[in-house]
This record gives sequence, C-alpha cells and structure tokens, in this order.
Amino acid sequence: MLAAWLTTATLGAQFFPLAQVRPGLRGTGRTVFSGGRIDEFQVEILGLLENTGPKQSIVLARLSGGPLETAGVLQGMSGSPVYIDGRLLGAVALAFSFAKEPIAGIRPIQEMIRAEERTNPAPRARWSLEDRQMTHLAPPRQEFLSGATRLVEIATPVSFGGFTRGTIEQFAPQLRSLGLEPRQGVLGGGRPAARYGDPSTLRPGAMISVQLLAGDMSAGAEGTITHIDGRRLWAFGHRFLSGGATELPFARAEVLTILANLATSFKISSAREWMGAITADHSTAVAGELGRRTALVPVSIIVNAPGASGARRQSYRIEMVQDRFLSPFLLQMALYSAMDATERTLGPASFVIRGRIEFDHATPPVLVDNMYAGESYVPMQASLATALPLAYAMQSGFAAFKLKAMAFEIDAFEEKKQLHIDQLRATRTSVRPGEPLELLVTLTADNGVEQLHKISYPVPIGAPAGPLYCTVADGASTNLVEFQQLLGQPPKSAAQVVALLNELRPNTRAYLRLWRANPAFHVQGQDLPNPPPSVALILAREPGAQSALLGPRGSRIAEFRVGAGGAVVEGSKTIQVEVKE
Repeated sequence: MLAAWLTTATLGAQFFPLAQVRPGLRGTGRTVFSGGRIDEFQVEILGLLENTGPKQSIVLARLSGGPLETAGVLQGMSGSPVYIDGRLLGAVALAFSFAKEPIAGIRPIQEMIRAEERTNPAPRARWSLEDRQMTHLAPPRQEFLSGATRLVEIATPVSFGGFTRGTIEQFAPQLRSLGLEPRQGVLGGGRPAARYGDPSTLRPGAMISVQLLAGDMSAGAEGTITHIDGRRLWAFGHRFLSGGATELPFARAEVLTILANLATSFKISSAREWMGAITADHSTAVAGELGRRTALVPVSIIVNAPGASGARRQSYRIEMVQDRFLSPFLLQMALYSAMDATERTLGPASFVIRGRIEFDHATPPVLVDNMYAGESYVPMQASLATALPLAYAMQSGFAAFKLKAMAFEIDAFEEKKQLHIDQLRATRTSVRPGEPLELLVTLTADNGVEQLHKISYPVPIGAPAGPLYCTVADGASTNLVEFQQLLGQPPKSAAQVVALLNELRPNTRAYLRLWRANPAFHVQGQDLPNPPPSVALILAREPGAQSALLGPRGSRIAEFRVGAGGAVVEGSKTIQVEVKE
C-alpha cells in the first residue's frame, strides 16, 4: 500500500497540475518530424475546456515550430507529449477540422493513466448468425465541440501495403467511422525486422506503429509515445478502437517525410523493429508494455484464377494480430483483396472458398467450404460470409478460441454459376400413411436450362392427419431457419460453437424440408420436435428452452439434400400436402 502511494506521489510530481493551467503559459512538445530524431515544438496554452466528457477536460493550445506552421496538426503526432516547466502536461490528441492554424487539444496525462487503472476484464460479447456487417467495431470519433468547426480526436493514420486500391476504397468508410484514416502506398516496409529492438532506446515523443498485419499484406497504425514509466508506456492520447484489454504488437517507426495536405496533413512513416505490445485500449489513451512479445497468427491465402495464358495461382502469406474484433475484420479485408486482385469484382463471377480456422486448444477447427456467385461485388459477399464464423467464435466469450492458424484456397471463375429454385411440386395433393409422397424440384439457370430432381418420401405409418408442409430453400435461408432459436440461447461451450459453425449448410445445394406447424423446442443444443403436450407444457415454462410454434422451422419431420452440380442455389418455395387418415 505504501509502495503504491509512493509511486503515485512520484508520478504526480512529474505531472503539471490541471489546477495551474492558465492562458498564456508556454511549454514545449516533442515529436518526430524526420527519421527517428525527436524534435521539439512550441506550445502556447489558450485555456482549459472543462467537463468535455465524464470527468474529463481538454487543454486548448496553439502549436508552432518546425513544419507545423505550414502543415498544421499532423496525423501521426497523436500522443506527442507537452511539457510546462519540465513537467508533463499531457498529449496532443485533438484538432479542429479544416483549421487554418495549428490549434490542438491536449489530453491531460492524469486522465490517460487513470483510464488504465480502472480497466475491467473484457466483457463477453455475443455475435448472432444474423449479423451481416462488421461495421460497428468501435464508436465514432469523439467530438468535443460542434458546429462548423469541430474539435475531434486526431484520426489515426493506418498505412496499408499489398492491398488492391479497390479494397481500400471499399473499406474506407468503415475505417473512417472508427477514427482510422487509411493510407495506401505510403508504407515504408511490409514488415518490421524480425528481431526485437532495445526498449531502453525509446523516449517520449518517439513514433510507434501498431502492427495489425505483416507480410504480403501489411497494415500499421501510427502514433506517438506520451509517457514511459519503467516497462509501461502510454500513447496516442485517445482511443485506438476502444477495445479494452487487447494484445497488439508495436514497432518503433521512422518518419520518411511529412505530406502537407489541404484537408489533413500526415506523416509518412516506416516500421523498423519490434518493441513491445499494446495491452489496453481506452477512450483517453492506449497503454502497453515495452519488451512484451506477442505472437501473430499465420494466415495463408491461395487464389486460383483464370488468365490469358491459362490458370494463375497466387499465394499470400500474412501474419495477423489476435483480437476478437480486429481479426475477423482484417480477414475480411485480406480475402476481399485477394479476390479483387483477380479483377472479377464487377461482372459475372463465382468464387469457391475452402479452408480451415485452427485454434490453440483441443477445439476442432472450423471448416470453410462454400461457393458464391453473382453479377457484381461477389468478393464482398464471399469475404464477409467467410469472416462471420470467425467473428462468431472469437466473440462468443470462450477462452478456448485463441487463433493458431488460418488457411484458405479460393477458386475464381469468370461466370455466374448459379441456379434458382423455380418450382416445387407434389405428384398428389393428399397422401395416406404408408404411401410414398413424390416431390419434384426444378432448378433453373439464367439461360433457361433446367434441372429436375425427384424426391420420394414414404409417409410413415401412424403419421397424424393434417397439413404437411414442404419447403425447398437455399443454404443461407435454411441455416437461418435452423438456428433461429439460438439467438436467445447462446452455446454453452466452445465445442457447441464449433459444432454449430461446422453444421452450417453450404450454398451449393437446395434443402428440402418436411415439417408440421407443431411446437418444436431447443434445449441445451438439442432439438425436441413435437413433444407430447405434457412435456411441451413443462418446456414452455423453462427459461432455457427456446420454442418455435409456426413458420418453416416448426417441427421438422425430414430433410433431403438436392445437388446443384457445382453451382450456387438461390431461392425458396413452400407447398402444402394433406395427410389423410
């Protein structure tokens, strides 16, 4: 207790008190303008904005010196420390949109450190199989003033290498909504040096690059170190993604040049050698540990695509951060870029994706085997559908889902391999128990070519009289019907999550289901179709038992698979047949 008090008192002596902040005070800031050299710039305090957030204040200041006079506040200088009388005031963290002079908001260092002190374990987040987009990874950038001019968090520049231009353009709105500013072609290197550098060489004001991807595709987010205390460091002065507890490796970075821009000026930098890991990501700062080693996840993507001189085979070797929110999003971007490089983003195209997602523990791998086809933007559909199972697993809250490796192979075709469910007919409108029910399914291609499939279902002796429903649907529709009851009852174990994902039906078949509009219950991962009335009454009162009373789910009697000959099936049809006594 005494040691903790002494540490706090020592740190407090290093910090400039907010109570002493007055207009007209002058200080100095530190940041990197060129190479790895830490330069100083001048700071004039304009005032204190109090209660800009919950128990938060912002120091308003005018910056000067170096390139700031012409370039203004730079993206990449978030976290640059500001000192008054040799004591640390805080970090340059905010700026005005479209400002003509370098006016910045300084985040007090006390708030940056206090955020980490009240860190709680990351909450267990749940994803639904009905989630279709991964856009809300974090709240938008925080605004402290509104109107024509806004004081906002300085956007974190993220430099991408090895991605297609179409990928950056496609995902730029999502990245910007997270406070990240994508930059393409301004990355000085695809991967930091394999060795770890000497953390003792880092000083406040040095630039770091938080590495999200390395290898044939790379991505790094740049910022500046504000404060170092032993092995701990604080940087940015604002959130990265508000991810809470995290594990993101960072490297020392050097500035190649500064690009003055009418909208927002920024540093062009290059990652050098590994230095540690970011372990906490909060609204007022990111915090990390020097010398901490973090393993990246190896990802392999192979694309087989047609070319002018025959089939082309392109391989990508990537290393990715392990993060329950970032990993699925980055996987989606990498898969999209790999497919976009085949130049089949617009026009008829089909993609077959096979792969496996492996985890460190004894949990079986999640297997991927599906096909996607359409007239345009098929890579977006395919990449999102492939990343969603990873998101569902990693955000299910089970510690077993720590990524070990991922591998995917993609076959690309310059044609739309798709069939539509055109008709579903029964050879008779009524049937008796013990008699066969003949069902005819017609699948039709865009050119009018038809496939006719005949399914025979022997109605069992003793089957109750009444309507029997027959639904033929594609894999996506059948999956939603099959697992709709899980929305309110998450899986109880990691094994259940993997089993659920591996049971998802692919798009390359139609699924004929026979069902009745009777209650069906889902208890502890198992279906209980059409239980006796006494059992149904008990289950209906059980909070853990989810039920479906009507609709295509109902009480499933039988299911048949209808092959499509290597094409995507789309659509749904339902008919009714009467079972006579």
